[in-house]
Amino acid sequence: MSIEGEGNSSAGLTAREIAEHPFGSPTFTGRSWPLADVRLLAPILATKIIAIGKNYAAHAAEMGGEAPADPVIFLKPSTSIVGPDAAIALPKNSAEVHYEGELAVVIGRPCKDVPAAKALDVVLGYTVANDVTARDQQRHDGQWTRAKGYDTFCPLGPWIETTLDPTDLDITTEVDGEVKQSSNTSLLLHDIPKIIEWVSAVMTLLPGDVILTGTPEGVGPITDGQTVSVTVSGIGTLTNSVAAKR
Repeated sequence: MSIEGEGNSSAGLTAREIAEHPFGSPTFTGRSWPLADVRLLAPILATKIIAIGKNYAAHAAEMGGEAPADPVIFLKPSTSIVGPDAAIALPKNSAEVHYEGELAVVIGRPCKDVPAAKALDVVLGYTVANDVTARDQQRHDGQWTRAKGYDTFCPLGPWIETTLDPTDLDITTEVDGEVKQSSNTSLLLHDIPKIIEWVSAVMTLLPGDVILTGTPEGVGPITDGQTVSVTVSGIGTLTNSVAAKR
């Protein structure tokens, strides 16, 4: 599906159906609908989600440590992905689940050992992410897989923006309408070309793979019944409800 029109809200936007996949030069079926009449799902189902930890100095400080000299990478499972308006399910065995609003990079073609100077050539586009984290389990385990791997812990959306300069984008996270995070991608410690170079030196990246670029300061808890919204300028807003797992 391709979204066309002006602005980041659904008003006046049109969804056009892509015949096969969004990679390369997509072809269209000719069918389209007003975006207001369409239910948006996650814009991509990645084979893997690679996330960057402590990539804003102020967030590293609030987590009680220094900013790392090199990118710190970890993985979230593809099963953690949900789309806009889906509920984030709070696990019964965690008492402290946090939001983490982020800019996400979507890879557009298979690649390995990509130099930073050519990194943007392998990017399909950008979307909004919430790297939901069971913070108490992250502290307890000493590594991050369980804390960040639960189903519904990687909301993505509302769509992939394919024509965007990611170097100066505002990131805002709100919980029940109250601003909790407010920063800008210009403050990334390791920029997107450096991240792609670093990650692709370790693993082959495949079309649709998602890289989460890190969250700014201001992370905090979400609880049953709340609503969390992450906005990235130039893309739009990703909103999800929060519900205790039954």
